[in-house]
Formats: sequence, structure tokens, C-alpha cells
Amino acid sequence: MNSLDSLTACKAGMPCVVVDYEIAQKIASYWENTENPIVKVSPTMTVVGDGVLSPRVASFSSRGPSPLYPGILKPDITAPGVSILAAVRGSYVLFSGTSMACPHVSAVTALLKSIHPDWSPAMIKSAIVTTASVTDGFGAPIEAETVPRKVADPFDFGGGHIDPDRASDPGLVYNMDAREYNKFFNCTIGLLHGCESYQLNLNLPSIAIPDLKDHVTVQRTITNVGAVGTTYHAVLEAPAGVVMSVEPSMITFAKGSSTSMTFRVSFTTRRRVQGGFTFGSLTWSDGNTHSVRIPVAVRTVIQDFVADTS
Repeated sequence: MNSLDSLTACKAGMPCVVVDYEIAQKIASYWENTENPIVKVSPTMTVVGDGVLSPRVASFSSRGPSPLYPGILKPDITAPGVSILAAVRGSYVLFSGTSMACPHVSAVTALLKSIHPDWSPAMIKSAIVTTASVTDGFGAPIEAETVPRKVADPFDFGGGHIDPDRASDPGLVYNMDAREYNKFFNCTIGLLHGCESYQLNLNLPSIAIPDLKDHVTVQRTITNVGAVGTTYHAVLEAPAGVVMSVEPSMITFAKGSSTSMTFRVSFTTRRRVQGGFTFGSLTWSDGNTHSVRIPVAVRTVIQDFVADTS
């Protein structure tokens, strides 16, 4: 049973035990192959501490890619949203869904704005996305609840699981102003022409290439919000089947220099195979405090007419 099913079943007023698909298969096998199967029912208890494998992406969490704008990587971030203790009139209840995850992100946004009142919305979003965690409490990759269960990718959790402490001091941010958003919206409704590359070069803290046929170069600009004189080195994790490079691969924000630097990321197909999206990342690291990571999604396309965007 997945998380969405369990939310419905256990609210029906009947005793229930919720297990995932893999455990259900083991139970069925035990039942079928044991002459006298034994079931032990214990009182309800809450498991906390080191024994809890979390976070995990819930089965009902919205997934990417965006069918309308596959060049914009979605989702952006993941946050706690399953069985969250919430206040209702006269009582408390456990709720799940986007309505629970969104308040967590909203609260982190408010905290960041109080710490950095001069930051733009894009800077706050960048800080949240680029500092998110992609590992669970044991240091293993975050898993996604699917059938079968798998390691989560950017279409499951975007940049990863939100980390408020790290977001307060990101080191670098990807900033945009209202004019860039307006140009993007005008492109989507046909008011501007020649917008093919604009979506790919929108200064977002992510990169998505939905139709890599041979070679594509995209551009991003980072702004230093950390210490002056810091040097960052690019650390690349190329998507499978793709050669990925960045120029320049080292950036220094020296005293008296500009606080913003532009870099270019190039993608080249390693093999001519039509397939689905593969994933990677680009991280700017100062080797000490800051590790500024953005997710990357690339799909190699040979023929447009057999490509899908959903």
C-alpha cells in the first residue's frame, strides 16, 4: 500500500496495518508457503530516533517533468508533508499533502527574509534549492516511494530536501529580477519571438535540457553573498550518456571585483540513443563551508516526432 492509499484506509475507522508493496509481497509469500502462518499484533507505537529512514519522497508527491515547459526543471524542492501535526478548531490532527509541505517552505522563506531583508524572491528560492539535502539521516541517497522503490532524482524532489540552516548561508545565489520573469511569460504566450534559447538560459538554480540532439550550451550567473575573496571550484556530475563541461571551472570573488560572475555549461551527447531523461548536478564548492548545488536533467533526442515531454 502506498502513502496515499494508507491515508484513506486508516481514516475509515477500521483496524489496519499499512505496509509498502515490497513488504506486502513478502507477507503474501509467507502466507502461501507456510502451513500454519502466525501473525502477532502489538499495540500502536511511534518509532523515533536513529531507526527511522527519513526523509523519503511520498508516493503521492507531484513529479516532473513539466509537460508544458520541460526546459524548466520541476519540482524545485521537497519538504515535510506526510502525517504533519496540524491545528484545527478545538483539536489537532495529522494531515498530509502539499498543504502541509508548503507551510514549511513558507516559514523558511520568512526566516530567510528576516535574516536577509535585501534579498529578492529569486535569491531566497536559490538559497533553498542549492543548499537542499539529497541524502537521508544515514547518509544514503534519499529514496522515492514508487513501485519498485528507487533512489530519488530531480523529478522527484528538485534540489532535494529543504535545509533551513544551510539556506541561511548559501555562499552563492542565482538571482533574477521581474524583467526576466516578464520576458519568459511573454515568450510562453507568444508575445515575443526567438525565445527558443531563453527558457534554457533563464537564471534558475537548475538546468533542464529536454531535447539534446548534439551540443547545447547554457548560461548562468551567480552572485556572491558570502565572504569576499572566496574561490569556488566547479564539481560536475554528468548525466549518463552526456559529456558535461563548465567554463570557467574556477571563480574568485576578489576584493573590489564584481559580486556576480557568469559561466557557461556545455552538454554533448556521448551516444546517439533516443531515451528518457538522465540526471546529474553542478556544484560550486569553496572546499570548506559552502557547497552550492543545482540539479541537472538532460534527455537525448534524435527525432522530434518520437519525443515525449511528460
